[in-house]
Amino acid sequence: MKYGLCNLSVVPLRAEASDSSELVSQVLYGELFKVLEHRKKWSRIRLLFDSYEGWVDNKQFLFISEEDYTSLKKVKPKFVSDLVDIITTEKGQLLSVFLGCQVHACNFLKHQFEGNFISEKLKKHNIINTSVLYLNSPYLWGGKTPFGIDCSGFTQMVYKLNGYKLLRDASQQATQGEALSFIEESEPGDLAFFDNAEGLITHVGIIMEDNHIIHAHGKVRIDRLDHTGIFNYEVRNHTHKLRVIKRVI
Repeated sequence: MKYGLCNLSVVPLRAEASDSSELVSQVLYGELFKVLEHRKKWSRIRLLFDSYEGWVDNKQFLFISEEDYTSLKKVKPKFVSDLVDIITTEKGQLLSVFLGCQVHACNFLKHQFEGNFISEKLKKHNIINTSVLYLNSPYLWGGKTPFGIDCSGFTQMVYKLNGYKLLRDASQQATQGEALSFIEESEPGDLAFFDNAEGLITHVGIIMEDNHIIHAHGKVRIDRLDHTGIFNYEVRNHTHKLRVIKRVI
């Protein structure tokens, strides 16, 4: 078994071993993973955090030993807490990092980071404070950064920054936590899931106060939530059909 560490700002995780393949997710600076299959140009990996799998370009990560992998995964996580910050590499070059990048591997990489970070598990009420940092981030299928993010990437990153683990896709996240019977039972920070005409869960958002929801749809935005689903103020129509509300925290 081989092991890897992301030493670039953000790396595409693809469905197949090709630059033109679908972007299924992203690997952020400092993330650890196992290398399940190694080819000349591409490697199929499994991320440590959520066990998500995909293909990455071999030029875009650093192979590390099993000993280093084991040692690094024991280090307490530190997440960049500003939208954008800078790391200085061993050669004195600058590397951009984003909200949610993990900087606890900087010493191992001989990189320097002097910015703000989060390293503690925070209380549930802080979920909303974190979520609004992503407001107006453009929607990007497979994205996990303020410069492009999808609905489940958004919820996963917000929870991650507060010290909680969500799986990667909306359908996977819907298997976590406790189902609530009514919107009235929900609290800010709970998750609302939405399905399509076939009954498949395809969307997720974070419930706010006063029956509002923050979610990634075109961009990270705030809309109204009712028993039918999400009511979009701009188009004056419901855009998503409510399936279930879950309490994970």
